[in-house]
Amino acid sequence: MPMLDIKNLTLEMVDGDTTIKALDKVNLTVNTGEIRALVGESGSGKSLIVSAICGALPSQWRMTADRMSWKGENLLSMSKYQRREVMRRDIAVVFQNPQTSLDPSATLGEQLEESIPDEFVEGYWFWQRAQHRKRIAISTVHKVGIKQHRHYLNAYPHQIPSDIGQKFMIAMALVSQPKLLIADDPTRGMEPTTKTQILKLFTRLNQTRSLSILFVSHDLLAIASMSHSMTVLYAGQTVESGKMKHIKKRPLHPYTKALLDSAPSFRKDLPPKSQLPTLGGSIPTLQHLPIGCRLGPRCPRAQRACVSRPAVRHIHDHTYNCHFPLHMENL
Repeated sequence: MPMLDIKNLTLEMVDGDTTIKALDKVNLTVNTGEIRALVGESGSGKSLIVSAICGALPSQWRMTADRMSWKGENLLSMSKYQRREVMRRDIAVVFQNPQTSLDPSATLGEQLEESIPDEFVEGYWFWQRAQHRKRIAISTVHKVGIKQHRHYLNAYPHQIPSDIGQKFMIAMALVSQPKLLIADDPTRGMEPTTKTQILKLFTRLNQTRSLSILFVSHDLLAIASMSHSMTVLYAGQTVESGKMKHIKKRPLHPYTKALLDSAPSFRKDLPPKSQLPTLGGSIPTLQHLPIGCRLGPRCPRAQRACVSRPAVRHIHDHTYNCHFPLHMENL
């Protein structure tokens, strides 16, 4: 049974008499001990899925789903207290912008120590517990690559650079020892050496603690190096999902192939100084979404049937949503 199981998640924004369907029947599963990548262009709805899982959507958003469960329990029918308990211990999230996720009135050390669950703190007297909390905080920031802990634990969020803030959000997420880590573009703006260190940390936690990770990122090279499976999103629709090695070897959806072809790291036969293949046009805005398959206006294989939404098709554990997939004969 998957730890996180989402089927036909639909998210609509209600603005007066206008309803905008930002997510359209999205499917996503994360199994125990799995690293699943969630990829797509900016504006495809990746962060909206993260917010829906956390229950952090504004009141004007309307969410429906055939199934949205955590370890077999329905997240949609949970009370606010039960949902907070799940998010406090079992699911941790690293959001895109760390500066807006931190409390500006408290030091980083105070916020990190407050995030440590009481059952992890040893000691009978209050000063013993306080000292143990501080030791846990120092150990955790060292793991994510923050060496000058004295300076940064006593600093406020506005006094630190953005890359330190991102590392600190990762530390706050890991300190409660969650079962699922949702990382929304966690290495954005980091130097290559630091990015490699964070990715190795995620991989090590996955291997030693069986930590499941939902890795949301634009960095295809980083995703390919650590992920077991991948779900591709376009304009709020799931287009393809399956094992990473299968998708890299033989993508079935035109958008997935265009995404992989646009990354030089996956093109061993690419001549020097040659242009990368691209899809014409740009991702549609929420106010002007095409009917049916939303890739239709940009897709080189689009035909009249694409005005209707394609059904989910399966080849073993590989799924795709396309009327004219790449394994069909040339059109």
